[in-house]
Amino acid sequence: MRSAIISPQSFRLILAVLLLSLVSCGSATDRALEEIFEQSYTIEPTAKVTIKNGDGAVRVYGSAATEMRVEAIKRAYTPERLKQIVVNVSVQPDSVSIETIFPKKQAWGLFDRSGTVDYTIVVPQTASISRLELDNGEVLVDGMHGKTVHARVGSGQLSERNCISDVACSLGRGALTLTYEWWKQGRFSIRANIARGTAWAFLPSDAAFHLIAETVNGNIANGFAEQGEGPAREMSKVDMLVNDGGEASIQIHATEGNIKVVEANP
Repeated sequence: MRSAIISPQSFRLILAVLLLSLVSCGSATDRALEEIFEQSYTIEPTAKVTIKNGDGAVRVYGSAATEMRVEAIKRAYTPERLKQIVVNVSVQPDSVSIETIFPKKQAWGLFDRSGTVDYTIVVPQTASISRLELDNGEVLVDGMHGKTVHARVGSGQLSERNCISDVACSLGRGALTLTYEWWKQGRFSIRANIARGTAWAFLPSDAAFHLIAETVNGNIANGFAEQGEGPAREMSKVDMLVNDGGEASIQIHATEGNIKVVEANP
């Protein structure tokens, strides 16, 4: 009995068909399921807001409105896993708690670890973000003018924009960005700490503040360097008054990584 001989052209055709079938099967099983949660709540303009999430994103925007709006998009690969991820919102007139509850991780065996939740939260801009915690993913806090903004990210990106509050940000690994498109004179402090990664601060040329920046292993590029130092000069510590200092203070600390302070519109 003679064995069949497959020509090189036929072999390449068969291989291409197999690869296409694998790709199509994979796309069907890898497609994430979604569930959207949307709700509005009446809260006090100075309410304290606490947010806790595991994996995904948390974006908080300050608004002139007197209510809080919460949108949460849950994603997972199976209906069972999607159902197990719970968005828990607890509201009192002067306090809010938003927490994502993920299934407890098993120590052994194969199990479904999929699941993220992306939040978009709009709150009165005079409210306080008393605690915002995210294990992995992206955090943005924009336009808050309340008493405090406290945010922590384990790994990912942490961005704070135009917040005239006492700000405390910490990031384990990734990129930390402080952005101010305009400046308001007043007494407030910004403290940012990053364990490993890069910290950026974009500040307007007319901003007045006391800048303290330090990196243990890395360099600092200071766009507000005094005349004669050169804006591109790198160093490991900066302690200076920008535009005579004013009442605001900015402290940035990095353990492993660089710090870049940029004069946004010199």
